[in-house]
Amino acid sequence: MPRKLKGAALGSVVLTILFFLLYRRLHTGLWYSLAISFGTISYHLVMRILVGLAYNLCMNNRADYHKPWYRQKAFEPKLYETLRVKNWKGKMPAYEGDLFDPRKHSWDEIAQAMCQAELVHETIALLSFLPLLAVRWFGSFGVFLITSVLSALLDLMFVTMQRYNRPRVVRLAEKQNRIKETSP
Repeated sequence: MPRKLKGAALGSVVLTILFFLLYRRLHTGLWYSLAISFGTISYHLVMRILVGLAYNLCMNNRADYHKPWYRQKAFEPKLYETLRVKNWKGKMPAYEGDLFDPRKHSWDEIAQAMCQAELVHETIALLSFLPLLAVRWFGSFGVFLITSVLSALLDLMFVTMQRYNRPRVVRLAEKQNRIKETSP
């Protein structure tokens, strides 16, 4: 998945530049629209990569999953039931699936990686609205609003999955830690 995302980001940046240059040369509205569209796509893809990289550099998948921010709130189980989050299992891609593989990592490490992934997606959801500032120069408020909302909703789905799954993973981590403590 990392290679695909980076390739898509690079491709969209190249297309943005190409369409911008075609617009500058030919002054055709189609090239202008394509340059703005691919510029917005580029922003969303590159921003995702940079946010993930920044969190990885700062946290390196280390988090205290007992902190209040990471704990499931009282309303969440009902929300997850309403959204049928249980049915999403196996349908949501992971950027680095190996981080969540219990054959490669302890449950404690997986819970910590889940916390970092949640923060990454929460930050991305917020930054998805930054392109709305471009409306001042390019217009098309509706287009920027729709892409921002859809992008934020996509990332909030990943936040939801992390928050839905983490309580079970934390229970497994705590059980695994208790077993380690009692082992000779």
